[in-house]
Amino acid sequence: MKFNVKARRKAREFAVQAIYQWQVTQLPASEVLLQFLVFDDIRRADQEYFKRLFNGVIESTAELDKQIEPFLDRPLKDVSPVELAILRLGSFELMYCPELPYRVALNESIELSKIYGGTDSHKFTNGVLDKLAQRLRQIEVASDKKE
Repeated sequence: MKFNVKARRKAREFAVQAIYQWQVTQLPASEVLLQFLVFDDIRRADQEYFKRLFNGVIESTAELDKQIEPFLDRPLKDVSPVELAILRLGSFELMYCPELPYRVALNESIELSKIYGGTDSHKFTNGVLDKLAQRLRQIEVASDKKE
């Protein structure tokens, strides 16, 4: 399956922004999605992947939170909305996008944390998602460490 790496990265950026907006405004997900689909810049993104990520995170929020909570150093309610949006996106890719190598999911989330998060947000994101990857993708992680 071929896809444009830059368009995928843009899709993730828009997804994080949309997830953040949904979390903060508590608007219906369908309304947030429509707001993002009218942006001119969305044409540079893989729109199908953006919708898959956004809708998937919204539909799976409870399960995603349950998966990441054991690896947090603070209560979920104390995680900044930006970091939470990024963690939810990264955990969604780890759980529901098996075609995507776990390292890609981690690296993309870390890059998003560097752009949108606070000073050490990328370290926090890396720590949480790395532990989650070890639990969810044991065989892939073990195979990667052998190489």
